[in-house]
Amino acid sequence: MRITPYDIQNKQFPVKFRGFDMQEVGDFLEMLREEIEEVLRENASLKEQLSKCEARLNEYRDMENTLKETLVSSQKMVEEFKENAKKEVELTLQEAEMNASKIIRSAQDKAIKIHEDISDLKGVRRHVREELIRLLENHMRMVNFDIEVEEKETGES
Repeated sequence: MRITPYDIQNKQFPVKFRGFDMQEVGDFLEMLREEIEEVLRENASLKEQLSKCEARLNEYRDMENTLKETLVSSQKMVEEFKENAKKEVELTLQEAEMNASKIIRSAQDKAIKIHEDISDLKGVRRHVREELIRLLENHMRMVNFDIEVEEKETGES
């Protein structure tokens, strides 16, 4: 039987010749003591459970904070990785564009050199042709001269 504060407040001890019935008072006090001991044990047990729960709650809060910090840190790292990758792509693209420009310039320079070489070769060909024509004309003159000399010599003989 649980004793309530109401039971304690309203407990009436029968009065006997010399006062209260000592046995009944003793029994009631023993029952009250046992009940208070039970309440104190239960209170201590609940306090211990509360303390453990608060400790676990603090652990969970610490874990939550750690997870939040890790998440924020991870997000920063991801942003940094994205930014670095973007910069790297831009640098690679700039290098590729510079290399392409160099290759195009080199090809244009080679084309100009080839055109110059072609022009030089055309000039050499023209010069060789002119020299060949002069040489042939000189040989023709010499042949004609030889023919004239021969005709004069045969005409004189």
